[in-house]
Amino acid sequence: MTKANKPLKRAVELQPFSREHHHGLLLCWKIGKGLRNGVENERIKKYVDHFYEHSLLHHFEDEEKYVFPILGSENELVQQALAEHRRLLRLFTETTDVRKALSKIEEELDAHIRFEERVLFPEIQKVASKEQLQTIEQHHQEIPACEDWDDEFWK
Repeated sequence: MTKANKPLKRAVELQPFSREHHHGLLLCWKIGKGLRNGVENERIKKYVDHFYEHSLLHHFEDEEKYVFPILGSENELVQQALAEHRRLLRLFTETTDVRKALSKIEEELDAHIRFEERVLFPEIQKVASKEQLQTIEQHHQEIPACEDWDDEFWK
């Protein structure tokens, strides 16, 4: 295994966020599968809205409240993550061109998650104190996956 392929070690306190990121990547995959298979926008959007309301909003809020402050609001990586959060929130609430928004969510959420996992979180881990990590662990309750969906349009 080359160094580039080596799995990233994630601080235990940040692992729930990484598992939530995995669910976000699955959302991207499901959206893409639905779009490629010609599934009606409304069916995909219902699931996307459910994910947004029950997972993504809470995830973003906890990152912004407990994780990003470790680097500070002036940090360029944090500023990028916050800008991406704002952009994604706009896409998730888009109602005029749903198909285009779904396509953009698939692409941009995937890129955002990979940025956080590969760039932002490693930087946070480098500087986070044990106390800061404990605060994250105390305040963030892992958000359950949105797997209880009857309309599995992606299959």
